[in-house]
Formats: sequence, C-alpha cells, structure tokens
Amino acid sequence: MLPLGLLLLLACVGAARGNLSRDESQPTTSDETVVAGGTVVLKCQVEDPDDSSLQWSNPAQQTLYFGEKRALRDNRIQLERSTPNELTISISDVVLSDEGEYTCSIFTMPVRTAKALVTVLGIPQKPQIFGHEQPIDEEKIARLTCRSSGSKPAAQLRWKKGNKELKDEGTEVVEDPNGKTFTVSSRVEFRVTKEDNEAEVTCTVDHESLQNSERSTTQKLQVHYKPTAKIEPHPQYPREGEKLQLQCDGQGNPIPQEFLWEKEGSDAPLQLSSDSVLIFPFLNKSDSGTYVCTATSSMGSVVAKYNLDVSDASPVPSTSSTYHAVIGGVVAVIVFLLLSLLIVLGHYLIRHKGTYLTHEAKGSDDAPDADTAIINAEGGQGSGDDKKEYFI
Repeated sequence: MLPLGLLLLLACVGAARGNLSRDESQPTTSDETVVAGGTVVLKCQVEDPDDSSLQWSNPAQQTLYFGEKRALRDNRIQLERSTPNELTISISDVVLSDEGEYTCSIFTMPVRTAKALVTVLGIPQKPQIFGHEQPIDEEKIARLTCRSSGSKPAAQLRWKKGNKELKDEGTEVVEDPNGKTFTVSSRVEFRVTKEDNEAEVTCTVDHESLQNSERSTTQKLQVHYKPTAKIEPHPQYPREGEKLQLQCDGQGNPIPQEFLWEKEGSDAPLQLSSDSVLIFPFLNKSDSGTYVCTATSSMGSVVAKYNLDVSDASPVPSTSSTYHAVIGGVVAVIVFLLLSLLIVLGHYLIRHKGTYLTHEAKGSDDAPDADTAIINAEGGQGSGDDKKEYFI
C-alpha cells in the first residue's frame, strides 16, 4: 500500500498535467438546425483569445465576419455580439444552400478552428391526392395516391377515411431535381360501398420542420350505386272522383332519370318518361289495382309497387237535410228554455205558499155540531183562536 504522502503527490501531478493539456485558446461552437426561411444563430467562444480576433467563415471558406468587421456583403448576415472572448452572428431567411459546415477561427500560433454544422430543413408542400377525380362504382376498388414535395429529410404520409386510419400499400421517395429535397408518394386501396359516397379521405404529411403542426388535404369520394324507389300517393287515401298523383321517389347516385309506369294485368305501359309522377285526374273504381314503377339509372333499375284501392266517394250533405238540422236545433233550444222556465216557476211557488181561512174552520173546535159552528162563524162568536186552513 502506497504512503499517503505519495498518493497526494501523484494527484497533484495529474491535476497539473490536466491543466497543461487543456487549451484555453481553443474556440468552441455548436451544431444548429434551422427550418428553411428561418434564422440561425452561430456563436463562437474562447476563454483565452491571446490578443487575437475571432473569425466566422461559411462552407465555401468565405469570411463572414472578422471580429466586428463585416467581410461578406450579405444583408442576411448580421453581427449579434463581438467581444475578445465571443463572436456571434445570425443568418436570416435561410435557404437550403446555406447548409454546411461553418468555421470559427482564431489566429494564434498555431491557428485554432472549430466547426459548426448547420442543417437546413426543407418544408414539405401541402399534399395532393390523386385518383378521386372520377366516381367509383360500389363494390369496386378505390386506388388513391398522395404526394408531397420539398421535404428534407423525406416526410412521412398517413391516411384517414373519416375518423378511421387507413394502412398504405407502399411509400416511394424520389430526390427532387435540386438534389437536396425529396418527393414522397403513398398509395392506399380499399373497396367502396354506397355508404362511402361523400366520405372524406384525408392525407396528412408529418415532418420535423412543421414544429408540431401538420399539413393535410381532404377529398370527398363519389361512389355510384344502384337506385332505390318507393311510391307515395297524394292524397294518401284516394276516393272515387278525386284527383290522385302517384309519386315514384327514386334515390341513388346518379339519380334515376327514366320512369316506366305499368298496371299489373295491362299489356301496354301507362307512361315512360323522365317524369316520376303518374296522374289520375278523376278516379274511378276501375282504376283500382297494382301499379308498378320501374326507375332506371346508369347503375341499373329498381321496381316499386303500389296497391290502389279506390274508396267510395264521400257523401255530400243536401240542402234539405241541412235545413232540417237547423230547425231541429232551434226546437231543441226552445224546449230547453221552456223546461228551465217551468223549473224556476215551480221553485218560486214552493217557497211562497198562500194562506186561506174557511168558514168551517172558525170555532169548529168549540161547536157541538156543524150547524152551530157555522152560526158561530157568521155571528162572530168564538172566544178561542181562529183556526186556519192552508191551501196550496
């Protein structure tokens, strides 16, 4: 085991060698990445300038700044800071040709340099979708291509139909004529149904130059599918003698343009035209039956049927019956008024009773017989209270 004093001596020697190996006059820089059209800042620093000035040169070894003195007439290049220990410049409106190694030099003995690699990102153009220009028949395969140019490095493309991700069938990367950027193409294939008509297909480009934003293009699909049809009557419940319209409502893409009307059991067609309405100006019982509408488009034909049952004509009230109804109503009102009057009168009589006094009643309780009672009544004799009789 080494003595403690020897260990301390070796540590001091190592530290001294480290300080001797460190070159304080060596400039330092850093690599930078910038988006085309943006601004890049180049900083060069040195601890001990040794009474020398710092200098920046471009990839073509043209001096940009020597200390605070401009050497290249390019207004995009500006001095940001110049001290004995630092030289910082900026380049605005960066283009792809600005990419490369920039050199910071300090003219000591010997000359010391440091490199800074500037990477310029090419911004991809808005993607374009091809293959949707013509309508696609249902149950057929849709083949779409998305393309974006100008990216550096090559961009990534992704697909969506509505809210559903689509897996691509392959991606192709081709170098652009400028030799610096790339064109990227992606393909998708899928079978379409009638539900895909007017569906939105989106192609999105992802690239580091977009800085967490995205560029995308959306197109709507046009899908041709077979027509459908149904017959609507107007009015809904037809009667004999009325006007009737049968509407053959044809739907589809494209919309049916030809309508054939027939009646089951009849040899000749009733109507063949672009008009979807069959008109009965005056319905008869003989018009009852099953009517057939055949709606036709470029995608095919469809048949709809309607069973017409003509009801009897609505009865029209006569003038005499109307008159009798009015008379009956008036009589009913009069009878009601009379009954009401009788009820009121009876109620009045009950509440106001009349009182009548008869001869037989006067002193009849004190007389021994009827004759005596009459005599007493006529003579005004009678010592008791008058007896009263009530008649209603």
